[in-house]
Amino acid sequence: MGGRPGGILGNMTFPRSTKLSIVGAGSVGTSLAYAALIRNSAREIVLYDIARAKAEAEVLDLAHGTPFTGSSSITGGDDISLVAGSDVVVITAGAKQEPGQTRLELAGVNVGILESMLPKLVELAPHAVFILVTNPCDVLTAVAERITGLPPGRIFSSGTVLDSARLRWLVADIAQVAPQSVHALIIGEHGDTEFPLWSTATIGQTPLSEWKDVAGQLLFPRERLETLTHDVVNAAYKVIAGKGATNYAIGLSGARIVEAVLQDERCILPVSSVLRAYRGIDGVALSVPSIVGAGGVQRVLDTHLDAREEGLLQHSAQALHSSIEQFM
Repeated sequence: MGGRPGGILGNMTFPRSTKLSIVGAGSVGTSLAYAALIRNSAREIVLYDIARAKAEAEVLDLAHGTPFTGSSSITGGDDISLVAGSDVVVITAGAKQEPGQTRLELAGVNVGILESMLPKLVELAPHAVFILVTNPCDVLTAVAERITGLPPGRIFSSGTVLDSARLRWLVADIAQVAPQSVHALIIGEHGDTEFPLWSTATIGQTPLSEWKDVAGQLLFPRERLETLTHDVVNAAYKVIAGKGATNYAIGLSGARIVEAVLQDERCILPVSSVLRAYRGIDGVALSVPSIVGAGGVQRVLDTHLDAREEGLLQHSAQALHSSIEQFM
């Protein structure tokens, strides 16, 4: 990892300074910067965009709020050298998803943006972990690994971290418990072929299939699970139709992933990295439970899947493979 080492003065230890650079000052990039400032995700935050006036205005607006946050600082502009020495670089730049447009339809133009930008970013921040948020994030992750030649795990995407949060929120609302008490994941493509791991989902220590209301009635029969799956898969489309973009929740989830890397948390998150010989899947990036810490994805976990879920994972991988091979 890059950054400057901590120092010791008397009995006082100063933590290592951490630098997060966000590429793209659109609605997602600025929401991520805002979340990172409030959550103190990194000590130094940089917001870079080729649109100078936009980047500088967003930075100024964010900087004006720093007296109400922690010790983080924010700078930015249209000079790409601002990202030099970053510990983490999050890429949000790219064409945005329009109403009715699938994430995979975005691939062509956003691949071109990565090919023009990534080599310079890696040159400026050679020790950084690179996190892709731009859609279609799974396709772009595989392309980005090819462009950069970075070691496995050093470049990955936010994957289904947000989708899983959407699922947990929906389940918690029905069960009337805190979302933090719901343990359930969405895996596969960050898109139309994603699916929940119902077989291992729990509320607290209780399997979701056994959770009952106060009257003793099961709350999550198969029909309700199918409705929840539909609602999660289509959540982004609903938000985009109403306001033009999703930004707040992806900003928060992006900041959460950054913290896992910078603080070497080794937490388990469903991020998307290029899989190698994983249940017969090779060279495709999709989301499965992964240990995220210093250096990025440290380990991809071979989690339990029932027969139905195994079939859905293979279907998701096949759908992504047909898209990825166009750019490899």
